[in-house]
Amino acid sequence: MRQFVKPGSQEEKVGRLILAAVLVLFLPSLPLGNYLAYPFVILSTWFHEMGHGLTAIMLGFNFEALEIYSNGSGVALTSYPQTPSNISRALISAGGPMGPAFVGSALIIASRDPRFWRPALLGLSAVIGISTLIWVRSWTGWLVLPLTGLVMAAIALKASEGITRFTLQFLGIHAALSMFGQWDYLLMESAVIGGQQMPSDTGAIEQALLLPHWLWAGLIIVSATAMILASLKYALKPVLPQNRQQFKS
Repeated sequence: MRQFVKPGSQEEKVGRLILAAVLVLFLPSLPLGNYLAYPFVILSTWFHEMGHGLTAIMLGFNFEALEIYSNGSGVALTSYPQTPSNISRALISAGGPMGPAFVGSALIIASRDPRFWRPALLGLSAVIGISTLIWVRSWTGWLVLPLTGLVMAAIALKASEGITRFTLQFLGIHAALSMFGQWDYLLMESAVIGGQQMPSDTGAIEQALLLPHWLWAGLIIVSATAMILASLKYALKPVLPQNRQQFKS
């Protein structure tokens, strides 16, 4: 007798997350996949550079501008009213690679509870729009980010709950996995960005805190992995039976 996965069951949760991960990994290999994946490449860069900029703001410094280039690279421009400590410089540098892991974990956690599906997508769309107005200073960012945000908002407002949840899961998995796509960059001491040779994020941490850049790359990867695994564990935690009836598939 043929069996179906029960809507809202643990098996369905696992299956949806696996499907989202497979789509993230193999989207570039599909026909026209590179074009379909391009907005998400730019979104990953936005997560990264916003991580730098918002970390600077939290430490009391200025986030001046965010530039995203057509090849998917980018840079966050910050300024310092007073000379930053080495710790502050290191934290701002680490904020970039940790940005996608943080956002991905937050979206994955939000995907567990139907009450957060639409607000999470609308909130992300709003942040994209506001950041574009305030900080983005490049044509690629001006063209791609607002359109991506508008699509998210349209899905949150008009799509079914199933599509809304899957979109949230897809974006969360994409953001989380994009952090690991930076593996080669994290292990570089310097890189060419916007036509200029400059220290990589881990190279900048090395300059601030002396220990080798590959050690900081390892710590960032381990920290991000722990964060993402914790979010997946939470998102896949079975819903208590007394609360199960309030969730819609």
